[in-house]
Amino acid sequence: MFILFLLFWIILNGRVTAEILLIGALITLFVSFFFYRLLGWRLQYDKILVRNLPLLLLYAGNLIWEILLSTFHVMKLIWNPSGKPDPLMVEFHSGLSGSFLNVLLANSITLTPGTFTVVQEGDRFVIHCLRPEYAEGLDDSSFIHLLRRFRI
Repeated sequence: MFILFLLFWIILNGRVTAEILLIGALITLFVSFFFYRLLGWRLQYDKILVRNLPLLLLYAGNLIWEILLSTFHVMKLIWNPSGKPDPLMVEFHSGLSGSFLNVLLANSITLTPGTFTVVQEGDRFVIHCLRPEYAEGLDDSSFIHLLRRFRI
């Protein structure tokens, strides 16, 4: 986690000098201590993060793509005079094990325009959709396919 935070610090600064590295290392050390001590982060979580990093990057790209697609669908709904919202609630089970993967899925659904997670208990989800077609394939989405590949 320390190295990840330090790399993030360097990216945010845009250049590398001794002063930036020293200050960044001190701040990163403090933030890492906070993660380990107060939030209960463990070294094994770092190993899991490194092992799944390529998949996490792929997931982030997929999330950005889905957000862009959904944004255009919702914009079409708003700009079309005959396009009316027809909201509904959908319940499904993700089949994912572990709270981290289910929370990640719940947050991804909420970040995608036109849908948001109302309830997430274990692998049970209740999703509010702005239109019925937004609910199609929620239980078999690209998010779930990618999350099933994670090794936790």
